[in-house]
Amino acid sequence: MSTIIGIDIGGTFTDFVSYDTDTGHIENWKNLTTPAEPIVGVMEGLGKLDDLGVVSKARLGTTIATNALLTRRGAKVAYITTQGFRDVPFIQRGDRRSHYDITWIKTRPLVARADCHEVAERLTAKGAVHTPLDEEAVRELAARIRADGTIEAVAVCTLFSYIDPGHEQRIREILTEELPGMPISISYDVLPKWKEYDRASTTIADAYLKPVVSENFREMKARFAQAGIGSKVGVIKSNGGEATLAGAADAPVQITLSGPTGAVVATRIMSELTGIPNLVVFDMGGTSTDCSTVVAGKEHVTTSFEIEWGIPIQIPMIDIHTIGAGGGSIAWIDKGGMLRMGPQSAAAVPGPACYGRGGTDATVTDANVVLGRISPDNFLGGQMKLDAAAARAAVARVAEKLGMDVDECAFAMVQIANNNMLGALRAVLLQRGLDPRDFTLVASGGAGPVHICDLMEIAGIPQGLVPNYPGQFSAFGFIMTDARVDRHRTVQQISKYFDGERATRAMTELVEGAIDELKSQGYTQRIEIHRSIEARYMGQNHELELSFPADEFSEDNIADMWERFHREHEARFGFSIPGETIETVNLKVVAVAVSDKPEMRELPVTDAPPQPASRRKVHFADGWHEVPVYDRATFRQGDRIAGPAVVEESASVTILQPGQALGVDRIGNLIISA
Repeated sequence: MSTIIGIDIGGTFTDFVSYDTDTGHIENWKNLTTPAEPIVGVMEGLGKLDDLGVVSKARLGTTIATNALLTRRGAKVAYITTQGFRDVPFIQRGDRRSHYDITWIKTRPLVARADCHEVAERLTAKGAVHTPLDEEAVRELAARIRADGTIEAVAVCTLFSYIDPGHEQRIREILTEELPGMPISISYDVLPKWKEYDRASTTIADAYLKPVVSENFREMKARFAQAGIGSKVGVIKSNGGEATLAGAADAPVQITLSGPTGAVVATRIMSELTGIPNLVVFDMGGTSTDCSTVVAGKEHVTTSFEIEWGIPIQIPMIDIHTIGAGGGSIAWIDKGGMLRMGPQSAAAVPGPACYGRGGTDATVTDANVVLGRISPDNFLGGQMKLDAAAARAAVARVAEKLGMDVDECAFAMVQIANNNMLGALRAVLLQRGLDPRDFTLVASGGAGPVHICDLMEIAGIPQGLVPNYPGQFSAFGFIMTDARVDRHRTVQQISKYFDGERATRAMTELVEGAIDELKSQGYTQRIEIHRSIEARYMGQNHELELSFPADEFSEDNIADMWERFHREHEARFGFSIPGETIETVNLKVVAVAVSDKPEMRELPVTDAPPQPASRRKVHFADGWHEVPVYDRATFRQGDRIAGPAVVEESASVTILQPGQALGVDRIGNLIISA
């Protein structure tokens, strides 16, 4: 037997999905997260497997890097740069978060100014040596860092090193000699692209995370080794690909958004399986909701990400919009007497009041229990009993302050949470020029299916999809994940004097480097290469990405590239300028080591209509309804039911509103329509 396991460490629950490669059997379960020491919750969850010896691969989504950045609990970093440029991390950009707020203060960088140092060296914008590297000055600087005794990592970012990394690499060699064991990040390895501040900020973030991630991964690896799977664990990166624990520790900035990517990968797989090209997924867990899109069957990967306003991390990551809205979001009343929901969360400890773990604040989950949407006796398939009386008492305390009855208050709490999530959906759809009417809404996370029908109505999305294993959808995506490496490099040229040989050399180096990185981590299976360029009209400030399927820049390929740029610029922005000079800025390579994917079995077909397992009262906008409650496990291909209704499964529940219909497709997805 051989088993692949996906593990998603969330704020409230840690989710598990296992896939038996021999039988095709998939199992899913949850375990409460242990926030103080997440590996404890992971090991408790793995303990539900009878034999860990059958595990061939475990893929883990972790928030270690995310939390270290958000809470600013990373390492103390020394920053080394070209003489005259130590203030770049503090000058930042010329824009402001609030143009008219005279009290606004720039976001503080991840490094202290006293720990920023300069060395004599300089390259020109074409990569020629203007000022040689003063190696003795580097050794003196290393001595000062050693004498300081508080520095835990070093970030190196010199001017124009993306053209020639020689000076940065030599600085690293000297620091390695003088400061053995010190984690060192150089910008050429982290982000060999132009835009000095973005490159510096990303390199500092990588160094900031290295000691924290390495320490956590050492502990994780030890615990996994004790369980016999130490060499079989991979970590999910922000681009949705997999890396080894060692590979992720070497480049920790790559796992900044590790956990949420699984749901997007799984959504792309759903697009392939169902033939639905445009999907928008909202992954609603206990603490947050993550929204992202799959357009024309592809997820959107971006390098425009900021951990806080003005602090960019420009590594490739799946474009995900996150808000503090989850099942554990706490109800509170603002100074104006208005009811608000979140972003504060009850999380796993103490949890919502209904969990009976000491929580007293009213949360979204408590409101759904009061409204009959979540059954206290069938939560997590009956494995966890909820305290309905505690939920009602918590909501009643909020209702009393607002002068509302309990049911009315609970419904208002749910509606406000829905509107918070509506804002996130609009951010990934309307704000990017996408029409909600062209999309299918995918519900994931334990709380997603509870709210999908509400969101379809208020967002104007005509169709919904509740996939298999929605409560563990990210973990399900992890078992579908491939190992992936993204490599970028700035190579600026213009169409009038384009040097195809230079571009081919640079692209070949990127391809070889990406393949070597995959193979060095043990990924030797079939590797697919995807090449692209980022180009713009001369004088523009933003680039358009073009796929480049060829392995060399021949005359024909170059001519085709310019023609395609004009066409795609017309399609994207509504105009093109034939004959205008085009500037290529960045070359990009994505190398994917393709892994075997689970096959989704088709459900049997039956002529008999589905029968409800029970009935109960559920509150909707027009009041209470006694509705049929179906067990999802009994559904067959082609089954259809009409709302209002409830569909329960082991880790979630789908609430179908009056006037809506639900059908079951060939692999068991629930397709909802108005």
